[in-house]
Amino acid sequence: MIKLIAIGKNKDKALQSLEKEYMKRLSAFCKFSEIEVKDEANEHVSREAEVLLVKEKEGNRVLEKLSDQDFVVLLDLHGKMIDSESFAKNLDMWQMKYSNIVFVIAGSLGPSEKLVSRANYRWKLSDLTFTHLMTRVLMLEQIYRGFMINNGRNYHK
Repeated sequence: MIKLIAIGKNKDKALQSLEKEYMKRLSAFCKFSEIEVKDEANEHVSREAEVLLVKEKEGNRVLEKLSDQDFVVLLDLHGKMIDSESFAKNLDMWQMKYSNIVFVIAGSLGPSEKLVSRANYRWKLSDLTFTHLMTRVLMLEQIYRGFMINNGRNYHK
């Protein structure tokens, strides 16, 4: 079982369509589910205390969705950046060891300290900056690519 937990709702029809396409493709390889967690309004992001409070509230909502048995992969600007082949190897190894792999995309202000502490693996997708909605599609595509690599399919080339 692979889950994606993302803070915020995807209201973009084009990106929703891409997400659905990759979820459909992933269904050939695994059970997959997506959970959207409510995001917080953050009008006062210039105030450090407000930023910490928003991150804590959003992080707690994600933590409520996790079980102790979940292997948690957190998208994190301070995580490890790897290529697609290395990601595929990790995905294969995680699947052999854990029955539930949960990918987490934190809110726009980043993950809470508790969420960072809970993560089993911190993954930096890129040095580039993407919208959160685009990140969801990119992550799904990389998971799908990992399965294709692990199954010797031509998609990766």
